Amino acid sequence: MPRPAPTDIAQRKADHLHIAASGAGGFARSNLLECVQLVHVALPELALDEINLSTTLLGRRLAAPLMIAGMTGGTKEGERINRILASAADKLGIAFGLGSLRPMLDRPALAATFAVRKLAPSVFLFANLGLAQLRHMKTSEVGEAMDRVAADALCVHLNAGQELAQPGGDCDFRGGLATISRLCADLGRPLLVKETGCGISPAVARALENAGVAAIDVSGAGGTSWIAIESLRARGEQAARGRELREWGVPTAASVGWLAAAGVRAEIVASGGVRTGLDAARALALGARAVALAQPALVAVCRGGERGAMAYLSGVVDGLRRVCLLAGQRNAADLAHAPRVITGELGQWLAQRPA
Repeated sequence: MPRPAPTDIAQRKADHLHIAASGAGGFARSNLLECVQLVHVALPELALDEINLSTTLLGRRLAAPLMIAGMTGGTKEGERINRILASAADKLGIAFGLGSLRPMLDRPALAATFAVRKLAPSVFLFANLGLAQLRHMKTSEVGEAMDRVAADALCVHLNAGQELAQPGGDCDFRGGLATISRLCADLGRPLLVKETGCGISPAVARALENAGVAAIDVSGAGGTSWIAIESLRARGEQAARGRELREWGVPTAASVGWLAAAGVRAEIVASGGVRTGLDAARALALGARAVALAQPALVAVCRGGERGAMAYLSGVVDGLRRVCLLAGQRNAADLAHAPRVITGELGQWLAQRPA
């Protein structure tokens, strides 16, 4: 299928930003993280300033187990948002993901809207390309695209649901695993594979591991529904089909819990409706190595610019630190072994883990 015209891509990216920031594309369903209840430790014998939040992701040390997931690029507004959030991530010592680089593949001048390295010289920076595009790219072309934005690692997003709902979207998903295997073998850069709001099952995680993938972002249901966003952009029967599937997917907490229980060796990143430090702590308790968030960071920028972004992200980090203390854990990584109770619907999902 030929690529849409560059102007169409730019308008689509602008639509995505507007709908995501408005919250209209959010799931009605919960991500089920509220079903993870960490047991309170009344005598923690800890001081807040000795809580260690640091972790490693794909071999890179982070000051806190947090990543700003890729959202935007290709427009002037996207450029502003990328620069603000990348700078904030650099200051906080967390990872940052660019939005899909697809616009600059068609219009090389749009690379400037992804250019954040000068403002964030130390940030762990992820380039972002969809599997639908990567199938048709040589490995050398992928590396060149990463070099143009000075990225440290590649995020490969899986978005079959979004593509099916998107006007003019891809409907052929064959050859995806072979493409991922090729990139793992030949790219020579760290690679993170992520969903886009529908979650990852144990069977898919195992297939990704066997292909060489070292980190998986579940991007589960309960945050932003990209099927919903595309259905809001569509018309007629296309919009109706999107609306029918807007709640499709495995909730974030269930996906993380499934992968951890299945003994997945790849580093697990939890995203999909993560909003607070408490959300992050609950995801880490289920077995995630790190958490990623997007929509609330976007809203923080839209409402308060650079100050708003720093205030929000600092609040998430501080909230996680406080939950660690109340759970009696000196290190955030130890939350995976902290006493917890699983309640409600999440218990049903975890009890019926698929093979």
